[in-house]
Amino acid sequence: MSLILSGARAARPAAAVHRRPRLRRLAAACALALCASYLPAAIAGLAFDEAVELARQMSPSLRAQHASLAGAQAAHPAAAALPDPRVSVGVENLPVTGMDRWRLTRDSMTMQRIGVMQEVPNRAKREAWSQAGLARIERERSLAAVSELLVRREAMRAWNAVYYAEARLALVADFKRENRLLQQTLPARIAAGAAQPAELTMARQEALALDDRHDELARDLAKVRASLRRLVGPRADEPLSGEAPVLGVDAQTVRAALNRHVELQPYEAMAAMARAEISEAESEKRGDWAWEVAYARRPRYDDMVSFQVSFDLPLRPGERQEPKIAAKRRELERVEAEREDTARRHAEEVDQQLAELQALDAQSQRLQGDGQRLATERVSLATAAYQAGRGDLGAVLAARTAALELRLRALELDAERVDLRVRLNTLTAE
Repeated sequence: MSLILSGARAARPAAAVHRRPRLRRLAAACALALCASYLPAAIAGLAFDEAVELARQMSPSLRAQHASLAGAQAAHPAAAALPDPRVSVGVENLPVTGMDRWRLTRDSMTMQRIGVMQEVPNRAKREAWSQAGLARIERERSLAAVSELLVRREAMRAWNAVYYAEARLALVADFKRENRLLQQTLPARIAAGAAQPAELTMARQEALALDDRHDELARDLAKVRASLRRLVGPRADEPLSGEAPVLGVDAQTVRAALNRHVELQPYEAMAAMARAEISEAESEKRGDWAWEVAYARRPRYDDMVSFQVSFDLPLRPGERQEPKIAAKRRELERVEAEREDTARRHAEEVDQQLAELQALDAQSQRLQGDGQRLATERVSLATAAYQAGRGDLGAVLAARTAALELRLRALELDAERVDLRVRLNTLTAE
């Protein structure tokens, strides 16, 4: 058949033989360019940075935290404002017995009265209220920064998880294609006496094992894609665009930034709130005051105006104010202790993560270097021995399985390294 085809091609003119392939390539290039001009932008896939920004825009928790921040900012102007004044309306000295009982105009002492009273907390208390409002704003702002960083971190980790899950699945798919080619060539070799019938059974067994592994990896991909879908919505089902980012980690820089860890920032605002509450409790020793103005009308006599000022008398601070002050100071001690405990815990986690990253880097370097070279060499030697009739197919399949497991392990190590680098690069809101 090859000779007949060769003769048929030779019978054609040389110019036509050389011209038609060029025309076909030109037509194919034009068709590809035309199709590319009509492809939607979404087919380009979901890039890493795009996924992070999309998760930030779509996060309900981040919207809720921003709403809390806006609420604290809106409430601050009222923190140090004076209480609303009170209006009093009534009747004084109304007779209830005698000839003039229940009459408003007969007795000279009866007055119809209207008054306005304003309570005035002392200045220290109002300043404490204002400081507490500012501290509450800072706390909500810090919590919003924490929420935003956590959303970004989750999106970065989810995108990377999908990326490496797809890579592992594609690797197994390549081995499955090689297995199908092997099963297609074995019947001819068996018929020619170059292979044993059991070798076809062994190839089919490898196919079953690859199918099982493929299903496991497809399940893992569906799980991590579901996590990405929760963060970015339907666009998580698009193919990913670009490569996994390479993030650098410097151990000294990471440790130096621990005091600016994003989860420590709310404690500064919480301590400021506790100090403002201490100031408010101490201001109770000074007492508040109030003033009142009243206008009284007497139907048959001259109208009258009254004015009075009242003061609080904190005569027993040891029984009322001092216990409150002590309680607020203990609250400040609690906040500072919790912050120190959180700082120590994060320092421990960072040291553990840095040690784990160092070990993963070393393992990955060995696998990608000598490990993959030796696995490839083993497959080549087993295949050469099998083709030369000095080995069996079982050795080839065992070498292929070991090479697959090593490459899958290398991808898993890369995924773990990237995930650790993301976590170490997202410790501060900056």
